[in-house]
Amino acid sequence: MISDQFKQDIEIGRAFLNKGLNGDRVKILLHPKSENRRQTGEVSEILFRNKMRFSGVIQKNKGFCFVVTDDPKMYTDILIPKKEARKAKDNQKVYVQIIDWEDSKKNPIGEIIKVLGEEGSNNAEMEAIVLEKGFWSEFPKEVEKEALLISKDIPEDEIKKRRDMRETLTMTIDPEDAKDFDDALSLKILPGDKFEVGIHIADVSHFVVPGTNIEKEVAKRGTSIYLVDRTIPMLPEVLSNDLCSLRPNEDRLAFSAVFTMTKSGLIINEWFGKTVIHSDKRFSYEEAQAYLDEAFESRLSPLHEALTDLDAIAKRLRAKRFEEGAIDFDSEEVKFELDINGKPVAIVKKLRMDTNKMIEEFMLLANKKVAEFIAKKDEKAERVFIYRIHDLPDKEKMENLIIFLKTLGYDLKMKKGKVSSKDINDLLKEIRGKAEQNLIQMATLRAMAKAVYSTDNLGHYGLAFKHYTHFTSPIRRYPDIMVHRLLFKYLTDQKIKEEDLQIYKIAAEYSSRMEQGATEAERASIKYKQVEYMKDHIGQEYDGTITGVTEWGIYVEEKESKSEGMIKLSFMKDDFYVLDEKHHTIRGEKSGKKYTLGDKVKIKVRDANLKKRIIDYVLV
Repeated sequence: MISDQFKQDIEIGRAFLNKGLNGDRVKILLHPKSENRRQTGEVSEILFRNKMRFSGVIQKNKGFCFVVTDDPKMYTDILIPKKEARKAKDNQKVYVQIIDWEDSKKNPIGEIIKVLGEEGSNNAEMEAIVLEKGFWSEFPKEVEKEALLISKDIPEDEIKKRRDMRETLTMTIDPEDAKDFDDALSLKILPGDKFEVGIHIADVSHFVVPGTNIEKEVAKRGTSIYLVDRTIPMLPEVLSNDLCSLRPNEDRLAFSAVFTMTKSGLIINEWFGKTVIHSDKRFSYEEAQAYLDEAFESRLSPLHEALTDLDAIAKRLRAKRFEEGAIDFDSEEVKFELDINGKPVAIVKKLRMDTNKMIEEFMLLANKKVAEFIAKKDEKAERVFIYRIHDLPDKEKMENLIIFLKTLGYDLKMKKGKVSSKDINDLLKEIRGKAEQNLIQMATLRAMAKAVYSTDNLGHYGLAFKHYTHFTSPIRRYPDIMVHRLLFKYLTDQKIKEEDLQIYKIAAEYSSRMEQGATEAERASIKYKQVEYMKDHIGQEYDGTITGVTEWGIYVEEKESKSEGMIKLSFMKDDFYVLDEKHHTIRGEKSGKKYTLGDKVKIKVRDANLKKRIIDYVLV
């Protein structure tokens, strides 16, 4: 078995995998090492299976039936017995489980768990993505039943236990198509040019009680998933879209962070606790921006005044955050316009307005201040808590980034083996608006550690916060529910057993894995829809940026839809092109013509393969 200190990669040929699959934890046997060759080995024992379930397409031929899986790292088809094969038609999308695999030289045998539908149909493909990443759409019947039994009325004795903020001007600001609202802002003007700013978060922990079927299911899911055409919620709909949602003109239970502050963002006083609120208005980001920009009908509205004050405070908080070293990864994202069958008819860039940034800033403030409050409760002893941490970047990855940046004419300093977040932010400011902006942002992000959940407070490098947590989205993130529970226990001086630390540690690690899977599913759905869109635009010309060069081709990202594809060198007939790895360039041997990372190019769509989820471009 490889120890954590063993850093060398071991090359294992397919003949030596011995039924080992991607992600499995295994013991290996090292082969004798020969000079000038990589260390090779073979799998001697499988200790833990990463997964045994796969989505794919069923293929029937001459009495045999196989499932060709969607997972590109699954190196063998799965044999389906005749009796099982009757459940699905040829070329249908299915979800299968390996049930037997005696001989590594033969195919594993599987059973069909679910028939998803026709290959290429929107529902079948999107559900396959969800299942492939270890998630599921439907809630168990006992969970749905339990959710429907929860009372929608707020008892008077529950209101008496809480701070009543129903008379304070309150609003939610969310995307136009949002169905659940788990955060709201309130504002009250105080004497002496001060403000009371309330950040109100849905009190999901009031409804999701430990030991219930709902709690077990929510902990298992860990997160909601946002695909291009649908949301797979973490909570049953009656909770996410109704009871826990801070809907307008209804009394709602919340867990709040309330700050007395100046317009410059200076916090004079803070309060955390359970509240009852009443949202006066449900804004979309666009509508709130119109109010903020003094649209005619909003000029005399109290909401316009409140939004103006909140925006001014948020801008001060944002400026201070960047001054203190927070990294500004303000990258472009796309959204899709779909027809009735889920087919993309347009891809447009998402606009980041002041209202988006305002909400983001107050959520960051609440998350930071809750974590700081826990740390201050007992500075001598580490409290049991769930932090959102972002560790320092790996030294080797940073050294490679510095070398890469030098080839593009940029200098990033490393001091004592570390690169400061402030220096990275200065770099990102320097490249803003330049051709290589997206390329450098992507390379810098890849050099970073991943943000995860942990019971150990290591701080948040990217935000430049010493203390940070996730408090603000309990409708869609299980760690936020755990944070609410722990915070309430500390506020009410309840004791937390030391043995609970291990339970929370395991839950934090599990939530991090589920979050990563959800992110991969979301990206897979975006990639699928980009390929599907380009399939209907073969032959059309676009502007693009070179995002990668390899010995077999040039990766290009189309400007508007951000659809990445490849120009194969074999398509470039005007010269013989080779890779200049040191300068990240493809160079023509006869003409000397160069194509370098960050170059703007004109491209034409040559092909789009939905099965492989790849796009082929050619240079115009």
